[in-house]
Amino acid sequence: MKLNMAEEEDYMSDSFINVQQDIRPGLPMLRQIREARRKEEKQQEANLKNRQKSLKEEEQERRDIGLKNALGCENKGFALLQKMGYKSGQALGKSGEGIVEPIPLNVKTGKSGLGREALLKRKAEEKLESYRRKIHMKNQADETAAEQFRLRFKHKHDEVKLEGDLRRSQRACQQLDTQKNIQFPREAWYWLGLEEETEEEEEEEKEPDKDEYKSEDLSVLEKLQILTGYLREEHLYCIWCGTAYEDKEDLSSNCPGPTSADHD
Repeated sequence: MKLNMAEEEDYMSDSFINVQQDIRPGLPMLRQIREARRKEEKQQEANLKNRQKSLKEEEQERRDIGLKNALGCENKGFALLQKMGYKSGQALGKSGEGIVEPIPLNVKTGKSGLGREALLKRKAEEKLESYRRKIHMKNQADETAAEQFRLRFKHKHDEVKLEGDLRRSQRACQQLDTQKNIQFPREAWYWLGLEEETEEEEEEEKEPDKDEYKSEDLSVLEKLQILTGYLREEHLYCIWCGTAYEDKEDLSSNCPGPTSADHD
């Protein structure tokens, strides 16, 4: 008796007081959530087992089972085909060019009238085609706008380049004319900055003839062509090469041409 009591631990001893308990935060809540999920899954499984199938579902199951099974000799139509020489798996027709499988059965379950689905499909296709046309037209408009922007930008860039070439030609013309002791240019715009100064003087001195063109009537490209031609003929100088040649033969043999494109 004393031995048994010694083997039993005293409930007031440290072995009962110092028991380590799992007191991690949130652990009881996680256990409750897991238990609730298990109960919910079991309830769902029980509901699926005990749920009664609807009449439509039962009809669908019977129909699927019937369509999966091939016709047998007990079917009157199949028996008549066999009497006429038909064999299972053989195509219909005298030459065997007909169908092998029966025409599939499409059961209409909706309440809409005949042809309603085809009408809705056609309307949906028309709507999709209209949307595609709008997208195509929008893309074309965007491409046209982008192309016009590129052309405007290129035209502006070309204009800036031509104006720079014209100013360079005017400076070269003024320098070369001065070296030849030419005090006045052939045209006022041949020299840089001289055209604006001489415009008022020319208007006061004389009225321009009808046949005489004004510098305002010329475009930048036309002015550049005239001035570069003058530099080549009068000074044997090519603005694109940046070189004054000894004679016309030297100019024609060593200069690629009278335009900027010839020097590219």
